Parts: sequence; structure tokens; C-alpha cells
Amino acid sequence: MKKSTTLILTAVALATNVAFAADQPIIGLITKTETNPFFVKMKEGAEAEAKKIGAKLLTAAGKQDGDTATQIAAIENMVSAGAKTILITSSGDAIIPTVKKVQAKGVQVIALDSPFEGADALFATDNYKAGELIGQYAKAALGGKKAVIATLDLFPGHPVGAQRHNGFMKGYGLPAMDAKSNELSKDAAVVCMADSFGDAAKGQTAMENCLQKNPDINLVYTINEPAAAGAYNALKKAGKEKGVTIVSVDGGCQGIKDTTAGVIAATSQQYPLKMAAMGVAAGADYAKGGKKASGYVDTGVTLIAGKSVAGVDSKDTKVGLDLCWGNK
Repeated sequence: MKKSTTLILTAVALATNVAFAADQPIIGLITKTETNPFFVKMKEGAEAEAKKIGAKLLTAAGKQDGDTATQIAAIENMVSAGAKTILITSSGDAIIPTVKKVQAKGVQVIALDSPFEGADALFATDNYKAGELIGQYAKAALGGKKAVIATLDLFPGHPVGAQRHNGFMKGYGLPAMDAKSNELSKDAAVVCMADSFGDAAKGQTAMENCLQKNPDINLVYTINEPAAAGAYNALKKAGKEKGVTIVSVDGGCQGIKDTTAGVIAATSQQYPLKMAAMGVAAGADYAKGGKKASGYVDTGVTLIAGKSVAGVDSKDTKVGLDLCWGNK
């Protein structure tokens, strides 16, 4: 009897485990790169949420920002592995045909951070608002001085790059396209526009080129904090770092440290961990109930400033460090 009972209990346990495995949500996370601290934190958030709710998480990343070929292959591989939800920070619109193909098979595709056409939902910072906040800060910080502006952008056609740039222009009070445009606003006050690809070394080169065009630049907008660090290096090399205000977006720990040190005057902080956690939770909900996420969910943005300025709401760098992502 004991042997029979043991066999029955073992069989029940195995059946239960098989049933659990069959019901376990499989969710894919694809980021632009695996080295940028923003995406490292995003992956951490997804892993923590997956563990919490008992989901299986598959992860992949492009080799660099703009590497859509690797992202496309990852989508296909994850769906073949059973993923019913794909979370992706898109590197470009080349992924859209593949997205549509897997959606036709019943796969939910959620955009994190970077919007693209056809995503079922978007969990992201309001990047236009992030740009507006640093534009407003820069206007107040210059205190009536004539602005001679350089913008170190991402690369042509990217929606996040356009939203941050155009938001900055609007916040500063310059002519600006709306949040739906992928084109960059221009004005006579902007004497140099250059692509940095969000990279420190390329940001430094871009700033050096801008200074050659106009050595009187006194305000620099940068797409992110690595580009801001590169811009500062170029300015310091030229002996101009004390006369130029740099503003940026991201809120990574190194960026907040740079804000504390005066390298960056102010930055708009976003929250990648929250984006990913919400995405994983939505994937589990879809697996269990069949209801897809939809629309845009704002995951928040906060202006962090080294020094506060009158008329612009901001938090100090201590708050920024408490909430930052990356190595503290």
C-alpha cells in the first residue's frame, strides 16, 4: 500500500508540475543594447517582476542602438520558444513588419520607452514633457541672456530623439513641432545640430564640431547623459566649460552625479525599472485572461537640478540619487 500510495502521490506531483509549466506565462524582453545602464535596469525590473509572479522571462538585446536586425531575429526566436508577449525598446521602424506578423498569431507586443507604429501598448516616459522641463529650466537659468544653442541629438527619424528635441524647443519658447513629429524643430537660435547616437565619444566629437561652427555657444541640449558628458569634455578641452549650460534627459546614477558636480545643469529623470515591471505584469495578465494591454501609460518624469531656478519646479540631486538607475 505504501509503495502504491507513493507512486500515486509522485504521479500527482508530476502532473501538477506539468500543468504549472503549461500555465506559466512566457514573456520576452528585447532592449536596444545590453550595456547601457538604462537597459540593464530595465532588465533587472523585468526579472524581479517575473520572479515575483512566476513568469518565464526570455531576454535579448541589439548590438547597438539602431540594430533592428538583431531585434527582429529575437522577436522570431522568442515567439518560436512560446512567448505570448514581447516587450521591446525599438531601435527603429524596420521591426514593424515582424511585429505585425507575430501579432497576427496572437502575440501581444508592448513598446517600452520607444514608441512605434502598431504596438498594442506603450509604457514609457513622456519624452516630449521631459524635453519641455529641461527647456524651461534652461530658459530660466540663462536669465535673459541671448541663447546660442547646440543640440546633440540621437539620429535622424527616431521618435524619442525627436520628442525630446522638440519638447526642449517648446519648453525654451522656440518654434516647435508637436510630439507626433519625427522631424527636428529648427530656429536661428540653434546654431548647430549634430547626431551623437547617445554616445559619449560621439557626443564629444559632435560638440567639437559645433564649437568650430560657433565658439559662442552658451547652451547645449543633449539627447542623454552620456552625450552630455562628451559635450562637457569637448567644452573643457576648449576652456569653455564654465560659460555653457548643459541640459539632458535620463536620470541615470552617473548622470545625477554629473549634475551634482556641475557637468550637467539639469536632467529629466525617467524610470526604466517601472516600465519593465509594468510590462511583465501586463504579459502575465494577457496569458491568464486573454486581455491585451492598450494605449499609453506614462511612467513618470522628474526634473533634477544641480541648482533650483525661480519659476521651475525641480528636485535636488539627493532625490535624483535615491531614484536613479545604474551604479550608485
